Amino acid sequence: MAWGRKALPLILPILPSFTAFTSAQSCSQTTKLIVDTDLFSDVDDAAALLLASTLPCTDLLAVQINYPSSYSVLAASSILTYYGHGDVPIGSSSPLNNDSFFDDFYYQFSDYASKVQYHWNHSLADAEGAWDSVTLYRKILSEQDDDSVTIASIGFFDNLSGLLNSTADSYSSLDGYDLVAAKVKKLAIMGGAYPSGWEYNFGGSSPLLTAHVVNTWPGSMTFSGSYLGGTSPPSSDPVSAAYKWYIGYNTPRYSWDPITVMYAVQGLGDLLEYGNFDGYNNVSSDGSNAWVNDTSVTNQHWLILREGVSNATLGDRLDDLYLSGAYHTWMSKGLL
Repeated sequence: MAWGRKALPLILPILPSFTAFTSAQSCSQTTKLIVDTDLFSDVDDAAALLLASTLPCTDLLAVQINYPSSYSVLAASSILTYYGHGDVPIGSSSPLNNDSFFDDFYYQFSDYASKVQYHWNHSLADAEGAWDSVTLYRKILSEQDDDSVTIASIGFFDNLSGLLNSTADSYSSLDGYDLVAAKVKKLAIMGGAYPSGWEYNFGGSSPLLTAHVVNTWPGSMTFSGSYLGGTSPPSSDPVSAAYKWYIGYNTPRYSWDPITVMYAVQGLGDLLEYGNFDGYNNVSSDGSNAWVNDTSVTNQHWLILREGVSNATLGDRLDDLYLSGAYHTWMSKGLL
């Protein structure tokens, strides 16, 4: 796996190249993005929000929290506020609780969400001020052009299942399935094992909800498994602090969720390709999944690295994106 190699003393000398990297990109098309995250038990969700907030050519429409901790909601608000997106609406599954993460499996990782929301300002005054997730989905989708929205699912499936089950309301006369079919261009999912196996996002919380979403989603889906990439985020911001609280100083962590957000915004690019030509993903009641070969289905894929590309290369690209996003934020705040 590729671990982050750029320590803080190296950031300032190489920042001009990051500026060129982002400014050179022209936005022939902007990705309208919704991120659905379990910002709670793993810290890569925080880095994924950094990317969603700072990647060029991205219109971040909303952030949905699929683990119902008030700390998760407010930590998301802190990260969005820090990166200049305090006005982006946040939704959450409910009812909210005051859970903080405790690692009773590895006894290695620590809570970060409660600390981020305490030490960094958040535009959302109180977690109870978050939208109901299904209501927010329906509002945002109803306001967009047809076939224009990308959803990055980097956690559990409570919110997406609720959306599919929703009925007509004041925002749209369409039910959930028809609203998704009309408005969502792509669903990028971090979860599953390919071509088959068991993975935590699919089976760790509500596997029946996973099966409901994956087995019945009325549109294009791309899956990113747990075998892709790993790196660390930049220093001196809430995301870096989250990593230090979660796993310790200068310690790397897998970047499953940032890879999914990067793909959701930038597509395959020069590092990724599809691991299949056709077929579809089928999820069982225990959350395990298996790819079913079917030449009549061509709108579902799983991601792999292009030939000759290593996880180290993918990690370096993520490092560049993290530092570029952080650099522009630091500049705007007068920190450099």
